[in-house]
Amino acid sequence: MTRIEELATFVTGKKFEDLSGEAVRELKIRLLDSLACAIGAQEGAPPRRIKAQLDDFGGNPLATLIGGGKTAPDRAAFYNSALVRYLDYNDSYLAKNETGHPSDNIGSVLAAAEYADRSGKDFLTALGVAYQVQCRLNDEAPVRDKGFDHTVQGSYSAAAGASAALGLNAAQAANALAIAGTAYNALRVSRTGTLSNWKGLAFPSAGWTSTHAAFLAMRGITGPEEVFEGNKGFEESIAGPFYIDWRNEDLERVNSTIIKKYNAEIHSQSTLEGVIELRERHDIDPDTIEKIELNTFDVAYHIIGGGEEGDKKNIRTKEEADHSLPYMISAALLDGNVLPAQYKPERIRRGDIQSLLQKVEVREKQEYSDRFPGEEACDITIHFKNGEAVSIEKHDYEGFHTRPASWDFISEKFHHLAGPFVEPELEEQVVDLVRNFEQYQVTDLTALLARVHPVAAS
Repeated sequence: MTRIEELATFVTGKKFEDLSGEAVRELKIRLLDSLACAIGAQEGAPPRRIKAQLDDFGGNPLATLIGGGKTAPDRAAFYNSALVRYLDYNDSYLAKNETGHPSDNIGSVLAAAEYADRSGKDFLTALGVAYQVQCRLNDEAPVRDKGFDHTVQGSYSAAAGASAALGLNAAQAANALAIAGTAYNALRVSRTGTLSNWKGLAFPSAGWTSTHAAFLAMRGITGPEEVFEGNKGFEESIAGPFYIDWRNEDLERVNSTIIKKYNAEIHSQSTLEGVIELRERHDIDPDTIEKIELNTFDVAYHIIGGGEEGDKKNIRTKEEADHSLPYMISAALLDGNVLPAQYKPERIRRGDIQSLLQKVEVREKQEYSDRFPGEEACDITIHFKNGEAVSIEKHDYEGFHTRPASWDFISEKFHHLAGPFVEPELEEQVVDLVRNFEQYQVTDLTALLARVHPVAAS
């Protein structure tokens, strides 16, 4: 078999019984976490613009949009994935040389599973497949240092999840994976320099087109069967040599993914928990701060600390703010948390935060880099104008795989983000359904998601 056929056999061969009880629990937690992010993102400008385009273009109403309405499944995958991603508050997976957000696959799996009228068990199995594919490709075939985006691996995982949800056979799934893997190799520039809306829409776009590829393959369209190992294929052109023995892969990688405690880029989480702990212990007056020093690991420094991906102190937009350690540290000190409110335009522009973020100095510490991704190690020191200083060292945070998020943690996050859009009775129904999803159909969930809207408008 070709390598893509080996992967397709894995994708189509897994059953709900292949998931451990722990994996089922973690998939449900990530589904509820992602729905919280999606419901809470409905009033964001980019999602509203995408919704306006869908309304204008139309589409056969076969899949549900979160918040109401239906459209074609590939377009639903794009919109619902954009909602999951927009707040930048969904889960992550940390490989040594690649970071991805496996819950970005949920829009694709949800649309395909609704189209195929699948059960909750089928959905969770397909989602477990998508998580495994993306995470293992992040492990073995990183592309960031080559100038490509983590959505490259996402094109395979979204096609895998959609193929599994549709119930494709191995030959069809191989074509879906080959089409998606050949066509959708995105550039890393979406996350470097001046950041645009596309930072949050790059994976939803990959999910949209990869879901489309699965439907094409369902109808018999073929793709390059040697997409991995062939002449000018993925290995030769982008990733370099790698091999994953899909015959021996399980569905447990979801247990190594991590949940965000704060509405901030994933590599900032332990830093922000530490900053807030300092704030609470020492009753810090920001006006007395001389400078703030952060020592962190290499990935955090380069992506959000002002390293190779550009300056992080010229902050004007949400996309720039949620990928700036100086901004997020300042927000945590000034406001005591980092949530969607900290990215409103009027908060970003305010003088107190613009002044304080200029006092933040970020450096890489090799010892911490060596401990990543097993830890998110860092130390923070706040120096005051009177010569005094306070410090803290961190190695993880609540939501990291060493301190996993509990169901109560996720339920509270769901309430905080979804509360303005979900009546209390409906909120309780969504939480209960997700917690017991193996007993339901996917259409039971989408029927609830179609009812979420701003509570004030009800």
